Amino acid sequence: MKATKPCVINIFVFILVCMMPVSMVFGAEKTFRAGAATSDITSPLGSKIIGGFVPFPSTRVHDQLNARCMVLDDGTTKLAIVVLDLLGIAKHVSDEARIIIEKETKIPAGNVLISATHTHSAASVLGQNPRSIQQSMDEYQKLVVRRIAEGVKKANDQLRVSEIAFGNVEAPEHVFNRRWFLKDGKMPLNPFGKLDRVKMNPGAGNPDLIEPAGPTDPTISFISLREPNGKPIALFSSYSLHYVGGVDNGDISSDYYGVYCEKLKELLSPQNSTFVALMANGTSGDINNINFKTPRGRQKPYEQMTIVANDLATKVVDSLSKLKYESYVTLGARFREPLIGLRRPDAADMEWVKQTLADPSKDPAKGNLSAIYAQRISTMAEYPEKLKMPLQVLRIGDRSIATMPCEVFCEIGLEYKKKSPIQGGWMVSLAHGYYGYLPTPRHHELGGYETWMGTNRLEKNASDKMLAELLEMTAELKTGVK
Repeated sequence: MKATKPCVINIFVFILVCMMPVSMVFGAEKTFRAGAATSDITSPLGSKIIGGFVPFPSTRVHDQLNARCMVLDDGTTKLAIVVLDLLGIAKHVSDEARIIIEKETKIPAGNVLISATHTHSAASVLGQNPRSIQQSMDEYQKLVVRRIAEGVKKANDQLRVSEIAFGNVEAPEHVFNRRWFLKDGKMPLNPFGKLDRVKMNPGAGNPDLIEPAGPTDPTISFISLREPNGKPIALFSSYSLHYVGGVDNGDISSDYYGVYCEKLKELLSPQNSTFVALMANGTSGDINNINFKTPRGRQKPYEQMTIVANDLATKVVDSLSKLKYESYVTLGARFREPLIGLRRPDAADMEWVKQTLADPSKDPAKGNLSAIYAQRISTMAEYPEKLKMPLQVLRIGDRSIATMPCEVFCEIGLEYKKKSPIQGGWMVSLAHGYYGYLPTPRHHELGGYETWMGTNRLEKNASDKMLAELLEMTAELKTGVK
């Protein structure tokens, strides 16, 4: 009798297994889901538009500003991506929004990417003094925080079974490096009374141009999400173009980024109110839409941004039929805040500041650059020696998206693409903070607007340190190391 017990037990187990669903025996089929939503972050009329040296009040809303949100879910890990139609985002705004998102959706704060497009036709969410380290939250910042969280929650509530595809198309005709070498004797003095080796925006058609000081990145990288029946859910893009501009004075506008998103919706899903397009700023700190060698003629307001946006959207849509969609990919994220040194004025700098601000002919309110930079540098004297820099890498299938909280030079993004342990990845600028331009050490030696103290705020080898950190984080995501 005792000898028959194992046989009886085995038969009983066999019967139970046979009665189970196949998914319980071999493991449930994995499901990938996605959701997307937008949230209105348009500032009130009268709020000051930033982007130039002297802010001015907004007088008309040309087009709505949005927090464009999408959420991805592989069944184990969730990621959220938010693109804001703003010039930049203060670190404490991103921090607060991500805390709320984690509380309301259970998406970890380190898995939420929040970046700004860098439109120059929006009010500031950087606070009253964008160069101040410590700030309290103003009313517009509170509104943006609330709307970001609402947008992500809505996207999370709309999660549904999704297919995903990755693509890229080339659009070299819209990007130009804006830093140029000039002929001998043609370089003007900078606001500090010194000579740089290169000039930013040297003038279209300038006969003294020699060559640009850096490359461009012509690639639009994108992620397409759709339901299994083919219905579009969202399309997240990134392109290394600073902004286009050409708006009416006083207008609030999302610039070409918003026009591109609306064109994608028109082309892909005109009747689908839930489809969301997102366009993030790649690495465009030294890139713009001006062909300095062969300038274009005068155009009407919004004409050029519409040309650029429509062409990019058309190129992306035309490429979609060639993509291979996947029903499942795994997700991952890394978020770190390494300490990076800040540039602070020395005694000679502060003496220059004192003399400049004492000169009655130099009025910052009237756009005098020397006085404007004197004010900026005086603020930088209050900086700590080092500051935490938010860096993030998301892994989506066999792609990676790395971020920096700066206006990142193009060649830094190209270097990440080249060296990334996860090939096919790219970078997004202006994420989780705004710490000025990020040139490479080589460009610091060349000088120019983006390297001036007051425009540039981080130590001169900051780009090397931050890139090394991102590459290490990407390697961890590739191998699964915690």
